[in-house]
Amino acid sequence: MGMNVGSDSGDDDAVLSEINTTPLVDVMLVLLIIFLITIPVVTTSIKVNLPKENNVIRETKPENVIISVNAAGGIYLYDTPVKDSNALIGRMKVFAVKTPQPEVQIRGDGKSDFESVGRVMYAVQRAGIVKVSFITEPQGN
Repeated sequence: MGMNVGSDSGDDDAVLSEINTTPLVDVMLVLLIIFLITIPVVTTSIKVNLPKENNVIRETKPENVIISVNAAGGIYLYDTPVKDSNALIGRMKVFAVKTPQPEVQIRGDGKSDFESVGRVMYAVQRAGIVKVSFITEPQGN
C-alpha cells in the first residue's frame, strides 16, 4: 500500500506486486451504507392477512347442460346426437326458460374445427342461455 521511493536496486522498471485496495474499500463502504438504508424500508410493512389460495375442482352439477362437439363436428346434447344447430336451438330454449337458468358447458374436441364450436356457441346464444363455459383438460405436469 505504499510507494517505493529511493529504491537501492536501481531497477526503475520493477513491477509492483501489491494490490491497491483503497477503491475496493470505498465501494464496500458505499454498498454497506446503501444496504443499511434500504433494509428497514423492506422489513417494515403493514400486517395484512392475505387470502389463502383455493384450488377447487369444478364438478358437474346435475342441472348443468353438457354439449359435446366431436372431431368430425357432430353435436351431442349429453349423449344424444343433435341433427344440426337449428335443432340445438329448439332444445336449448327448453333450458333457457328454467329458473334458475342452468349453465351450459361446451366440450369441444381439440381436433374439431373452430366453426363447429362457433355454431354451437351461436345456437346457445340465440336460445337465450346466459351462462356458457368451456370444459378443458388440465395440463399434465
